[in-house]
Amino acid sequence: MAEEIAQPTMAEERKAKLQTPKKAKIIIVLGKRKSAIARATARLGTGKITINSMPVSMMSPEIARLKIEEPIVIAGDAAKTVDIDVSVSGGGVIGQADAIRQAIALSLVGFDKKLKAAFLNYDRTLLVADVRRNEPHKPSCSKRGPRRHKQRSKR
Repeated sequence: MAEEIAQPTMAEERKAKLQTPKKAKIIIVLGKRKSAIARATARLGTGKITINSMPVSMMSPEIARLKIEEPIVIAGDAAKTVDIDVSVSGGGVIGQADAIRQAIALSLVGFDKKLKAAFLNYDRTLLVADVRRNEPHKPSCSKRGPRRHKQRSKR
């Protein structure tokens, strides 16, 4: 009366796991600096890095490009196995460069955890956002700055 249901053996289970296609690993991270926000999508690939659909090598000014390339240089060969697409908006040129740099570093750490220590030793802002913001002007003398007061005469 009781029918036996055939249970798969351990070897068959391993074989089935090997045959199922693995999902490609995709990491989405966010880099911030002042009012600039960079969104990076990383996937396994050949080391191609694009910023707003433009390769890193075409970025200008050169100081911003060198700043963006810092995490790639520190990562070395690990950066050559990941394709990263970055879209950045807001802020100025250097603020955007810092946001892109942080997004690239965070996406590389997502693929290789060993890079975290190297990035922290080099510069903490590669992984941790700088939360400093510009102080808003006060209503009394708004064009002069947030803390400027009228000069007083002693006599």
